[in-house]
Amino acid sequence: MPSLKDLKTRIESVKSTRKITKAMQMVAAAKLRRAQEAAEAGRPYAEKMAAVIGGLAASVGGSDSAPRLLAGTGQDQTHLLVVMTAERGLCGGFNSSIARLAKAHIAELTAQGKTVKVLTVGKKGREQLRRDYANLLIGHVDLSEVKRVGYENAAAIAKDVMARFDAGEFDVATIFYNRFQSVISQIPTAQQIIPAVFEDAAEDVGAETPYDYEPSEEAILSDLLPIGVTTQIFTALLENGASEQGARMSAMDNATRNAGDMIDKLTIEFNRSRQAVITNELIEIISGAEAL
Repeated sequence: MPSLKDLKTRIESVKSTRKITKAMQMVAAAKLRRAQEAAEAGRPYAEKMAAVIGGLAASVGGSDSAPRLLAGTGQDQTHLLVVMTAERGLCGGFNSSIARLAKAHIAELTAQGKTVKVLTVGKKGREQLRRDYANLLIGHVDLSEVKRVGYENAAAIAKDVMARFDAGEFDVATIFYNRFQSVISQIPTAQQIIPAVFEDAAEDVGAETPYDYEPSEEAILSDLLPIGVTTQIFTALLENGASEQGARMSAMDNATRNAGDMIDKLTIEFNRSRQAVITNELIEIISGAEAL
């Protein structure tokens, strides 16, 4: 049974931990508001950009002159997985959920005989994937010094990915991130970015376009597709930022509650132990007095 001093020391330690988790919860709540606003503001732009490029892609169809970012290499053998996670932990299952989805994708592709390469964005994802797939890691993007993710960060990642594609290092590129839904709900998402895929494009194939483009659709797509890839990566980074703060806020709130429950239990145990000590001392005093 722990002594009164040990119990008191442990209670003070848990109280200190609770102060830290409470402070982290408040900081995450403040950051979440800005991150959520940025993610929600970026969605309409990304959706409109996808709609415009999707309409152009549908009109181009399977043309031989279609840009490589749209048509692809004609093969499906080598896959590049861009796994985006946080630089820091203490955010519940945020990083693990992305890594788990990426691992499942790697296992599926490997079972099909495909070649897999992994580019990590964020330290936590790299740490988890390195345990089992260290031989697949081909690069890492460190954003630990970036306080607020901007379009230039997404542009740098997109430039690296497209340079690898132009060099023939892969055939298909997919990004992995968490889409923000609410403070307690973040959706692990896998999205193919190269070659470009548009959900509504198949429905519009063969439909007569109401616009005449100058220059040609192929030329416009050649300029828009790199911007579209950058926009998708930027949107994923914004969604990840909001999801990370939401997950951290929820995790720190749970940690604060658990610390409070532990303090209550330890306090009860401390009071019982102190009462037992006092009772024993009284018994000893009374027994000594009776012996005289």
